[in-house]
Amino acid sequence: MYIEIINEEFDPWQKLVEYKRSQLKEKNNIGACSVFLGTMRDINSGDAIKSMELQHYPDMTEGYLEKIVQNATKKYKIIDSIVLHRVGLVNPSDPIVLVASWSEHRDEAFEATRQIMEALKSEAPFWKKEATDKGFRWVEPEMQSSEEMNEA
Repeated sequence: MYIEIINEEFDPWQKLVEYKRSQLKEKNNIGACSVFLGTMRDINSGDAIKSMELQHYPDMTEGYLEKIVQNATKKYKIIDSIVLHRVGLVNPSDPIVLVASWSEHRDEAFEATRQIMEALKSEAPFWKKEATDKGFRWVEPEMQSSEEMNEA
């Protein structure tokens, strides 16, 4: 498991390749990898977004992310995973989050990546402040429905 909070632009594909080369080259039981890349949109709730500031509490955030990944690892028996999340000033089309899961089979990799991403969006302590033509506004966190929480 590798988790990193990044305060600057990053190339998610380069980070993914570097991690695979350095950490996974000896793991011959990997049969699948599922990857999710989230980027910043230039529109939200019908308003144009110029930029967004992502804030977090460093130790608290890493702890939440570790717990989220540990839960997915246990449930889906994934072999390894990586979570990279951007903080600071983000512009439209910039990568914000990269989640990847490696497992023996594709179903486990797909499901683990989805569970990590959904939990990250609803549980991890990140705060978003958008810059619009009308000024700044805080974005309410996305909450999972009770049905989704029971599935996770």
